[in-house]
Amino acid sequence: MNKKNLSTLALTAILSVLPFSPPAAADSLQLRIGTEGAYPPFNYFTANGKLAGFDIDIASALCTRLKASCTFVAQDWDGIIPGLMAGKYDVIVASMFITDQRKQQVLFTDPYQKSAMTFVVPKDSTLTDFSPKAMAGKTIGAQGSTTQGDYLSNLYPDSDVRLYPTQDAASLDLVSGRLDAQVGDIIPMLEWTRNTEDGNCCKLAGEPITDREYAGDGVGMAVRKDEEALRRKLNLALADIIADGTYKAINDKYFSINILTLK
Repeated sequence: MNKKNLSTLALTAILSVLPFSPPAAADSLQLRIGTEGAYPPFNYFTANGKLAGFDIDIASALCTRLKASCTFVAQDWDGIIPGLMAGKYDVIVASMFITDQRKQQVLFTDPYQKSAMTFVVPKDSTLTDFSPKAMAGKTIGAQGSTTQGDYLSNLYPDSDVRLYPTQDAASLDLVSGRLDAQVGDIIPMLEWTRNTEDGNCCKLAGEPITDREYAGDGVGMAVRKDEEALRRKLNLALADIIADGTYKAINDKYFSINILTLK
């Protein structure tokens, strides 16, 4: 879940060699990391066209721990799992919810974030009941090809559900008054409403959405199903950066709460 229209740069997949990676020996681990580049503060493009954000910093720390030579590949969200399956990259680090449906396609690492979703409404909204019945006839937005979009499409048949190519696009329509509400991941929505000029228009509303079918079992990195060895390496490296404080330092750079616990 940086409102400078930088997300449009993610429509063209690019490769960016990480400056922290030392020259690799021939037998060193080489990793191509897929991310979206349109989901601030988790992954986005800076003004000079570089990938940045929480996901990027976590992936970089894992590469350092693994002594791996790593490159990033930006990929539109709706093609991010197909891109992994086609071999465009080796692992997805893009704040992806671990769901049963996705588990049919990929292997997930241990969670590196806790997952929940939330409704977001204008500050002057009088909406308090977000049940499907109460939201009948209301216009609700979410990013397409996401669990938030699936949640609205499946459970709110009597609402005008609008799906957008990026989270930024959905948020812009909420700011512009074209939506009564939107549904997004709770952490980026919290940061957007608290810490951005555009997001100051709006507030989180209702109870956090934790339905496991849609919010999943946390947020994980995804690898192909025949890459169990890579998953184990990533899990060990993740445990290391959590234990030694590296994870917390990265977390605190972006968020006011611990997104591994939501506390």
